[in-house]
Amino acid sequence: MANAAEHGTANGHAGGIGDGSRLGAARLLLWALAGALAVRQAAAVLRVPPAEWLGGFDLPGSLPASGGAGGGAGGSLYASGQFAGTPFAGLVLRPIAGLAAPSLEVTWTCVTLLCVAAIGLVAARGLPDPVPRRTALLAAPVLTALMMVSLPVREAAAPGRTAVVPVLLLLLAVFRVPGDRPAGLLVGLVAALQPALLLFAPLLWLTGRRPAAQTAAVTFAAATALSWAALPRDSWTYWVRHLAGTGLGGAPDGLANQSVHGALLRLGLTGPAEVLLYAALAGAVVWFGLRRAVRYARDGQLLLAVAVTGCAAVAVSPTGWRHQLLWVLLAVAGKVGRRAADRRVWPVAVVLAVTLPSAVLLPNLAALAPVRDNVLLLVAVAAACAVPFLPRSSPYWRDPVPTDYGRPAAARWSRVPLLPFWRRVLSRPNLLLELLLIRVGYSLYSHIRAAAPTSRSLAEGNGGQILGIERVLGIDIEHAVNRAVVDTPWLEAFFNFYYTSFHFVVPLTILAVLYWRRPGDYRWARASLGLATVLALVGFWLYPLAPPRLMPGLGFVDTVHGPQDLANPSYGAMTAISNQYAAMPSLHFGWSLWCGIVIVVLAPKGWQKLLGALHPLITVCAIVATANHWVLDAVGGAVVVTAGFGLVHVLSGPRGLHLGLPAQPDGDAADRATAPASATAPASATAAAEPVAGSRP
Repeated sequence: MANAAEHGTANGHAGGIGDGSRLGAARLLLWALAGALAVRQAAAVLRVPPAEWLGGFDLPGSLPASGGAGGGAGGSLYASGQFAGTPFAGLVLRPIAGLAAPSLEVTWTCVTLLCVAAIGLVAARGLPDPVPRRTALLAAPVLTALMMVSLPVREAAAPGRTAVVPVLLLLLAVFRVPGDRPAGLLVGLVAALQPALLLFAPLLWLTGRRPAAQTAAVTFAAATALSWAALPRDSWTYWVRHLAGTGLGGAPDGLANQSVHGALLRLGLTGPAEVLLYAALAGAVVWFGLRRAVRYARDGQLLLAVAVTGCAAVAVSPTGWRHQLLWVLLAVAGKVGRRAADRRVWPVAVVLAVTLPSAVLLPNLAALAPVRDNVLLLVAVAAACAVPFLPRSSPYWRDPVPTDYGRPAAARWSRVPLLPFWRRVLSRPNLLLELLLIRVGYSLYSHIRAAAPTSRSLAEGNGGQILGIERVLGIDIEHAVNRAVVDTPWLEAFFNFYYTSFHFVVPLTILAVLYWRRPGDYRWARASLGLATVLALVGFWLYPLAPPRLMPGLGFVDTVHGPQDLANPSYGAMTAISNQYAAMPSLHFGWSLWCGIVIVVLAPKGWQKLLGALHPLITVCAIVATANHWVLDAVGGAVVVTAGFGLVHVLSGPRGLHLGLPAQPDGDAADRATAPASATAPASATAAAEPVAGSRP
């Protein structure tokens, strides 16, 4: 396949000299970012003491002098059960185990990271034609940077793990090595290192490269026979006792085993029933995955075919470790969705799955454990069997249905121009993408809030400052209100219920209604809420504050959480759940104020506006009555919410210009989705959509 950059120029998307210089500068910056991430990864690995690092290598001694009992003078590869590679991998790796610790550690890390960069370069050149010039120039550094922060690469830098090398060798065999025999030789060697990847031999056969498939099978058989001859006992241990390595390198039901077999074991299935179900599911994944891979290869999407085959191979392997699932990230080469707005869903979902811990993606609920524990596996199986990638013959391949934008607004201040990429999108955003971003955003917010300073002395000192300011202003009403509520049981029950029940329910309900009925205003409201929350995080970090209920000697009663033992260093049970000193500003009041403003501005009826205005008023009474916040905390919440709305106004202009769609669901968008964009959208709309469509520079 030719260089993608050459195709990008030939397609008529080269752009002007100014565009070329900007793309060149962006490419340099992205490569610099990838290099910085590589240095960071190398530093994290090299900080591990050499003795501890080599302890995970577990390749005793050197290659045995003769082919006697497995391991010979060098000892057994699987004596401790830590090494999970094939006997052939042991033959390849064992000679370097005698190197000095520092040099081996540095060499292993550098080679791993160089292989990652090479994968980025080869994969970028394997993108299907036609390739826009912007994509051709930026794909390699972007993919390399993403791989550097991905979970597979972060784990692949551990000693004895060769998962990155098979990916590179297979890409070279498919895209860069001339001739079928040499390519098949590489595929066979890769399969000898990771047997599940022998699935690439049927792919080569079914796509017409039969000499390559035959060479791959012969090479795999020869390499395996060589390892049997050199290490018979280790080969027996790997292939027979452990059924292709199952249970070596870690528990087969551990979270690191992201295969169908591991998922079934985590669900509690064992014995013959589990084996039969595993065989049936693995057969289905191989069947659908190979059929789809062959179809994409014949369609000219060879990189996607390789990624689909790799995902299927690791998923059906008895032990598919996380560091072997770099194939999932390569699956972003496929295009999904007819609308330009939908094109980002699959890449975003893949990037989140391979870079973030599963606890960030899904809440810690027992009902979600089967999904949360198998996120990478589910994404790999989806890529192999379910995701509806578009064929190149589709009219939407190059021209997706464009995104609807509102009229541009003039900047409010000449020195603060509206950001060009923050345009008014009028169509409804993709629901899956919104749910992903909201979940990840809230999880990051929770982690940052929990990591904010929690010094008890500092927080109590700041609480004394707040109380002093309120006394000067004559608004120190917290204690009187708290005592009055405690003495009135029904009122205490009401405020406790209101405090614990409506903080999340009301904002999420408003966002859901706006998403369905007023998509233009949904984006405006969601952006203002997100910015206000980010500003609140700054307050949590800069000003840790003890709420009234955690101030010693002031006589406040915590009506919601019960008595807090301030003599206990852990301050009671609630301190184990969240940062109890993230009180300034009060997001309990801030989010309720945001709800009130949005309802008052957008609600069509007077009684709805009245309910919206009452919500923040009742909330401020609740946070003070339950001793969870000072009055000035509510003032801080009002400040960050006001700033959030103000920033949205500055960045994207007046809210009124967002109104461009009727209040009912946009059926016209669904109609447009049945025809190519070039036939349904005016020229101006198509031109406006190109920068975000994902298929044009």
